[in-house]
Amino acid sequence: MSKNVICDWCNADASIDRGTVYWELPDGTRAIQITNTPTVVCPSCEMHYQTNELTKEIEDQLFLVDTKQIGSTINFEELMKLPRLLKRNYFDFSS
Repeated sequence: MSKNVICDWCNADASIDRGTVYWELPDGTRAIQITNTPTVVCPSCEMHYQTNELTKEIEDQLFLVDTKQIGSTINFEELMKLPRLLKRNYFDFSS
């Protein structure tokens, strides 16, 4: 999944790859490992990060699913396919 992008940190050419991230659940009870997560990788400044859009997507999904059904590790695609309890995050007033 190598897509060219510009690094938000140093403005150099970067790419989208896959990586593992650790995320605190919205209720703060625990953190989970999310594998195979889209990740911006910059060879220039060596940053590995998720875009703001992807971060919001993950946060919304974790807010809208039954997190008790998630173990300590989940694949990104599996997380995004979990059934939502609500259609959207009605508590997000940023859009």
